Amino acid sequence: MSYALTTLWHDRQRYLPGVLAVAFSALLMVMQFGLLIGLFAITSIPIDQSHADLWVGSPEVLSVDLGRPIPEHYLCEVAAQPEVVRCERFLQGFMHWTKPNGGSELCIVVGLSLGDHALGDIHGLTRDMRLRLAEPGAIVVDEGELPRLGIRGIGSVAEITNQRVQVVGLVHGVRSLSGPYVFCSIPTARGLLRMTTDEITYVLAQCRRPEDAATVAERLRSYPTMSAFPSEAFSLHSRLHWLTKTKAGIALGLAAALGLLVGAVVTSQTLYAATAASFREYAVLRALGIPRWRMGLTVMAQSFWVGTAGLALALPIVFGLSRAARAAAVPVTIPGELVIGAAAVTMVMALVSGLAALRSLRLIEPAVLLR
Repeated sequence: MSYALTTLWHDRQRYLPGVLAVAFSALLMVMQFGLLIGLFAITSIPIDQSHADLWVGSPEVLSVDLGRPIPEHYLCEVAAQPEVVRCERFLQGFMHWTKPNGGSELCIVVGLSLGDHALGDIHGLTRDMRLRLAEPGAIVVDEGELPRLGIRGIGSVAEITNQRVQVVGLVHGVRSLSGPYVFCSIPTARGLLRMTTDEITYVLAQCRRPEDAATVAERLRSYPTMSAFPSEAFSLHSRLHWLTKTKAGIALGLAAALGLLVGAVVTSQTLYAATAASFREYAVLRALGIPRWRMGLTVMAQSFWVGTAGLALALPIVFGLSRAARAAAVPVTIPGELVIGAAAVTMVMALVSGLAALRSLRLIEPAVLLR
């Protein structure tokens, strides 16, 4: 190990491209997947911020924002389940927001129950906001979506489906990929979404124990006219839909894979070239009786240290960029599991590159010193 480190330090200019390739690969992989996780976590915000254990919606629903209207009497069927303690309505749908100065923007209208402990409550929705939302046409939006909606803030007026709405409150951290969320009461949402009094989008339910939600969901899925998910399963289902069925998710995933491939190829070629350049040194070691397997271990140790140096260079940059991205309101999420997984993949890539470089050792013989 000490010989491998000594060699790396002595020939650091030769191995520097490999270190930079590993660092670039790890950086690109973590940032791409962090952006992927952050972006698609947005798609399940109504689920993740709710207090419901169970979501019941239309058959074969693909994502929380793609629910279709269901009969309101489903509320009674869900409430009749012995594990369920309470239910409530949840309305959601896409509509066009008409800006005060002209133009339009696609938005997601969300109708919520306004009780103090509502299951569909979102973070930052205060009691005063809920009281104001009881007024016809009153809405709450995310502060970060104001430029997108073409309004200035509380008190601003706009139109949704030719109906006047007024902003009575602002929340934070409730943004969307497909269109700004517009939160309002159930009666206001019915009018904006043009839904009849016997239609809703989802039934939200709270169970006696959260783990009972899976049992209730399995039972309700026997009805062909509805789908049911525990909250965590529905959140994952929504994210996977956007990840695997949309071009944005596929593009980001391919970009991360491309970064890993580029890093692997450059690292492999760097280690191979460095080993080949040290051909005479390895021939001397062979002449001194050092077996090939010991020289192979040296090459693998060099690969390990190249990978370690690349990670040591990449991780501070990753955390610095993620902090800068959050400051710029870019949704980059880097959980510890992602960092550990990326480090493991990077080290495996470096070691596999070392294995590829071992092929140059097969040709080493002491006789080359006589040439």
